[in-house]
Amino acid sequence: MAHVQLLGTGGTIASRGAGDQGAVATDTAADLAQDRYGELTVTARDVLTTGSYRLTPGQLRTIAEAVRDALADPATDGVVVTHGTDTLEETAFLLDLVHDSAKSTVLTGAQQPADSPAPDGPRNVGEAVLAAADERLRGRGALISFAGTVRSARGARKAHTLAADPFAGGVEVAHLAGDELVVTAAPLRRPALPLPPPAFDTTRVEIITAHPGATPDLFDFAVRSGAQAVVLAGSGTGNAGPGFAEAVRRSVGAGCAVVLASRVPWGPVLPVYGNGGGVDLVAAGAVPSGDLNPFQARILAALLIAHGTPVHEFPEAFRPYC
Repeated sequence: MAHVQLLGTGGTIASRGAGDQGAVATDTAADLAQDRYGELTVTARDVLTTGSYRLTPGQLRTIAEAVRDALADPATDGVVVTHGTDTLEETAFLLDLVHDSAKSTVLTGAQQPADSPAPDGPRNVGEAVLAAADERLRGRGALISFAGTVRSARGARKAHTLAADPFAGGVEVAHLAGDELVVTAAPLRRPALPLPPPAFDTTRVEIITAHPGATPDLFDFAVRSGAQAVVLAGSGTGNAGPGFAEAVRRSVGAGCAVVLASRVPWGPVLPVYGNGGGVDLVAAGAVPSGDLNPFQARILAALLIAHGTPVHEFPEAFRPYC
């Protein structure tokens, strides 16, 4: 009989209305695991109970440590993490980066609070439990299960504020056809990185977005005020306007790593343009993020820096994961 551990962290799936004050996370992991799952057994415990928009890097580290401990239990066949959808893509990617177990970790949540007329949390939890327990999904790392689709953490992002399935991107690894889980793909896995150390809690990686008329003033301010890395969310394939290439050069020279990402939802960063575009930004020291969006690129950068990666070694450490 397969056994799954359910770790609760809060989010909409655990929230109930609070009148004019809005919904607040209050339900426990045990509340979310009330339904029976056939021959599967589920045990539940709370790691956190908060909205994911309030999470700190230290709390992400707490979640990662809880998942590690659950996966290390020989009686556990898989782990489910319930989480708010706002920042689920960041937590899922961090868990995937450090995932060194053959067992699956599956994150899920809800778009409707627990006390809504039609809550979607119970169905999502049931599907996530099935995915976490399925031996065919072993070796997939951290996954996201939502509204009948199971996708890789890497490359996934919240693409709609209110839709029943708000996530897009990543690689679909399975989907539900009736009550049957149909496995469709095995995404490429990178070598696992070590768990985030305590330094992760205070590692500052800022995101600066390029737009028409943008100046590098905010970029320079982030570096002066102590940022250890900056992710530049450029336009198109990774471009920015006048002054940014010089700002990148100053940043790297001051010991602050720079990652060049794109504000475009899908597609890789590819240096194509000069005159201050991606070619010049990379020549100044920015590291292209490949197909990582700015938010997941930020998580990778923070993890590497927390482990003490110096700026001159940062490109070599970053590239294998993008």
